[in-house]
Amino acid sequence: MRETTLRLQAEPLIRSALREDITNEDVSTISVVDGTERGRVHLLAKEDGVICGLDVFERTFQLLDPTARLKAAVREGDDVTVGEELGVVHGHVEALLSGERVALNFLQRMSGIATLTRAMARELAGTRTRLVDTRKTTPNMRVFEREAVRVGGGANHRYNLSDGVMLKDNHIDAAGGISQAVAAARARAPFVRKVEVEVENLVQLREALAAGADIVMLDNMDLATMRTAVGMVDGRAEVEVSGNVTLGRLHDLAELGVDVISCGALTHSAPILDLSLKHLVVTGRRAS
Repeated sequence: MRETTLRLQAEPLIRSALREDITNEDVSTISVVDGTERGRVHLLAKEDGVICGLDVFERTFQLLDPTARLKAAVREGDDVTVGEELGVVHGHVEALLSGERVALNFLQRMSGIATLTRAMARELAGTRTRLVDTRKTTPNMRVFEREAVRVGGGANHRYNLSDGVMLKDNHIDAAGGISQAVAAARARAPFVRKVEVEVENLVQLREALAAGADIVMLDNMDLATMRTAVGMVDGRAEVEVSGNVTLGRLHDLAELGVDVISCGALTHSAPILDLSLKHLVVTGRRAS
């Protein structure tokens, strides 16, 4: 994650997560340490996967102890294996104990998304089709989850509602039809924004193309219908497919020649990557 993004967008969210976990004080930790101890603890992989979020992991500890440092043995985006030592965190023992759960929550979540994304992106290797995420993210976790998709080898769709025009079924209903919705978007949206229209059948696709949509999303169509749809588009718009996207379907979808496959499961259904902090050692005391 770029330093500017980490500092401006991610750091306030990390602080919020720490406040959620420590409303007043960590009563377990202050019961066993006096606050002067320094130490180290080891980060271990408990299963195979892709590591992602090392900078977020380290910054979590640094917000509790500015001297905390992660000496990483791996780099962002590396494949890791069960039992591998991924790094050692050094700092005040109080911070290591109090920050452990929040730091691991971020790292495990981001690594899980990166792991699933890489598996799916590899299915599209050698094709012209890009795999992208959606807005189906965990509230307040979007900046982390989208970064994990990128690290895993996917790409990002629009970041939020201000980032692009996507006319879905309810927008179309509100406007009175596809033609009216596209015309309204052209009149009101900034001219630099592309207009994407979600279509569920070939009749809607014809209307979207006639209205001049820049991108058409083929939503929950079967393969035969999508194949016909790609032929109808014939290069007049970019083609995105979405709905029921699974690892097993990616190859068939890419063979259609579509530009983009969007997959909400990358963020809403990825399991965490199991990681652990173990073997904490007190190495000394800080100067009083």
